Amino acid sequence: MGSHIIIECNNIKLEGVLNKNSKEKAVIICHPHPLYGGNMDNPVVMTIADSFFEKGFTTLRFNFRGTCNSTGMFDNGNGEQEDIRAAMSWLTENGYKKIHLAGYSFGARMNASVVSKGCEIQDHIMVSPPVGFISFDDIKKMPSTGLIVTGANDDIAPKDLVQGHINRWKIVPKYEIIKDCDHFYSGCLGSLKTLLTNYLS
Repeated sequence: MGSHIIIECNNIKLEGVLNKNSKEKAVIICHPHPLYGGNMDNPVVMTIADSFFEKGFTTLRFNFRGTCNSTGMFDNGNGEQEDIRAAMSWLTENGYKKIHLAGYSFGARMNASVVSKGCEIQDHIMVSPPVGFISFDDIKKMPSTGLIVTGANDDIAPKDLVQGHINRWKIVPKYEIIKDCDHFYSGCLGSLKTLLTNYLS
């Protein structure tokens, strides 16, 4: 399901999968840390994509540079931000109007960097932003963030630490904590999907 596409980012070619729906609204979903096995086929990424697709969105998943068949190499979170901007440009150039960003774990951290520096998006969703693993202290503001989700047992995105950042950013997103859920959403993908589809309704 979905069309395989190539996104050009300077001299790097990123592989992506586009599931076409409305031209009015599209979402880019960013995957977890590539050095720990993260890629666009991660089950949490797929669950996020399915939730958006069911609600009429065109979905775009892609592999960051150096991941699977995307060229280039891991760039410690710098080039990865350019990858996201390239994906946004690709959607805009192909006629998609309202762009949303969603990311899981490292993907949420990369989106946070892009959003904090300013970009034209409709909404921003973070699933398990890894505040216990990667510093978020340089993220000074987080506009357009509508939803943040983590698990009650997530030690990479600990709920109190996430709340501390929400307070620091002075934003009021919908903040959901899934009971008995760890960072990998083991046995909790159904709960995540319900939560996302309710939010998108």
